[in-house]
Amino acid sequence: MSRADGRRSGPNYSSAVPLTRPPEPEPAIAVVVLAGGSGLRVGKDRNKAYLPLGSRTAVGISLQTMAAATTPGLRRLVLVVRDDDLDLAERTLDEEFPRPPVPVELVVGGSSRHGSEERALRHLEPAIRSAELDLVLIHDAARPMCSPDLVATLVRAAAQSGGAVPGLVADDLAAVGDDGTLVPLSGRHVRIQTPQVFAAGPLLEAYHRAAEAGFEGTDTAACLERFSSVTVAYVAGEEQNFKITYPHDLLIADELIRRRDAQS
Repeated sequence: MSRADGRRSGPNYSSAVPLTRPPEPEPAIAVVVLAGGSGLRVGKDRNKAYLPLGSRTAVGISLQTMAAATTPGLRRLVLVVRDDDLDLAERTLDEEFPRPPVPVELVVGGSSRHGSEERALRHLEPAIRSAELDLVLIHDAARPMCSPDLVATLVRAAAQSGGAVPGLVADDLAAVGDDGTLVPLSGRHVRIQTPQVFAAGPLLEAYHRAAEAGFEGTDTAACLERFSSVTVAYVAGEEQNFKITYPHDLLIADELIRRRDAQS
C-alpha cells in the first residue's frame, strides 16, 4: 500500500480477521461420590447421606451438583454405597435424580474411606487403562453445599497440574511437643475439603501401589502424595462446603438448603 508522500506503509492490520485459537477440549471426567458413612455421630439410626435436607438428601444434592458442574466432560458417574444401603440408594436415585446425564453406577464400598475409593477405581480401571478418562473427581456426599463454581475451578486446575484439592486456611492450629508444650507451626496450613480431582492414570497407579504397601490414606490426596509424583494444586475452598458430622451440622445444612431451594 502506498501513502500520499510516496513511501510504502505496512499492511492494514485493522481490517484483518483476528486469529482465534480453537477451544481446549473438555477433559473426560469420572465422578465418584462416596456415601458409605453412618449416622452415629449425628445421632441418627441411618446413613447421614440419606437424611432429609429440605426436600432432598445429601446424596441427591451432591450427585446433581457434581454432574451438572462437570458436564459436558462427564463420562462416568459412580455412587459408592454400603451393602445395606443399596435399596435405599436406588430409591433415592429414582426420586431425586431420575434423569442423570449419564447412568449412575452403584459400587459397594469397602470398610474404610480408602477401601471405598479403591473399589471405585477398580470399577473404573478398564476405562482408565483404555484412556477413556482423563480425570477422576472424588467427593464426599456428606458435603452437599459445594458450589458448581468450586468444582469447575478444581477441574481446570487438575487438568493443568495433574491434581487439585480445595481447602480453607487453618489459623487456629498448634503442635504439642513431647514435653507437653506448644511448638510453633511453620508454613501455611489448610483444612482439606472435597471434591478432589486427579489425573486418572496416576491416581489408579497410586492406589495399586498403596495396596501393595498396605497403606491407607485419610483422603485421596494423601495416597497421591505418597505414591505419585503428581503435583497437587491447592484451590481456596468454601466455608459452606463443610462436612455433616455432628447434629448441629445437619441442622445448619438443612436450613441452608431450604434457603437455597427457596431462592431458585
